[in-house]
Amino acid sequence: MSDDCGHARIHARVRDSPRLGPWVIWKLSHGKERRGRMASAPDRSVLVTGASSGIGYTVAQGLRARGYHVIASARKQEDVQRLSVEGFTAVQLDLANSASIRAAVEATLAHTGGRVYGLFNNGGFGQLGALEDITREALRAQFEVNVFGAHELTRLILPVMRAQGQGRIIQNSSLLGLVALKYRGAYNASKFALEALSDTLRQELRGTGIRVVLIEPGPITSRFRENAYRTFERTVLCENPDTANRGRIERWLNDQGSAGWFTLPAEAVLAKVIKALEHDNPSPRYFVTTLTYAFAFLKRALPDRALDALMARIQA
Repeated sequence: MSDDCGHARIHARVRDSPRLGPWVIWKLSHGKERRGRMASAPDRSVLVTGASSGIGYTVAQGLRARGYHVIASARKQEDVQRLSVEGFTAVQLDLANSASIRAAVEATLAHTGGRVYGLFNNGGFGQLGALEDITREALRAQFEVNVFGAHELTRLILPVMRAQGQGRIIQNSSLLGLVALKYRGAYNASKFALEALSDTLRQELRGTGIRVVLIEPGPITSRFRENAYRTFERTVLCENPDTANRGRIERWLNDQGSAGWFTLPAEAVLAKVIKALEHDNPSPRYFVTTLTYAFAFLKRALPDRALDALMARIQA
């Protein structure tokens, strides 16, 4: 099916769907940003990608407990079934597959009556490896999911939000979208790209009632390292098992170093997602963890050579 056909089916569902009654989201009682009236929305439907575990699962649980209709997506069918058993509206979504993305959007709109107030683009993975060991295919796979898939999904959801006159696109970026760390080059690049796309989209949607917000976590408790190493084994070690960088990467995985002191649970991300959804004037960016705040400042304050020297010491 062509992209035009996919868009036509989605637009038709938006056109024919009934409008739900208005509601007002309650005011947050905490937060450092400017206090103000919470955004009102005609429904509380939020699509969360990568909801099978980690940040996505925690956000899906937290939003459901807060009264949102959460559409939880996962790549594996067994995870979709598990989420359904847990009471979620669950859809299968593979961000590397355009047909899967279109089908997931259509299923979501069928579940929500054609309306989606929020999209939390959280699905993705981390490709470990020194850049000299990352093949073109591995780099492309990283971008297919973390950048191209998120972009395609956002494009299909945006007509729904435009028809509503409001919505929230929330992008789960990373500290590594602000500063680059060695052995995470492919992941760094995908998050830098997501940051640029989001900044551009925020400007293009100004005045439409649709807000684009970046969440930028530092170290968060999850299975990210475990999953990243499996990808490293499959994409790098299978091609080059004798790479000189293998030992360095494995030592980094086994020793969290100073980052361990600053690791927060996934609920810290949930708190920022709630603000992004509910504040009438959300910040363009929400930092999560002390390291993100620190490096966002240092990126602006230090010359490149000084920042490189600092990063070398931290990663020694």
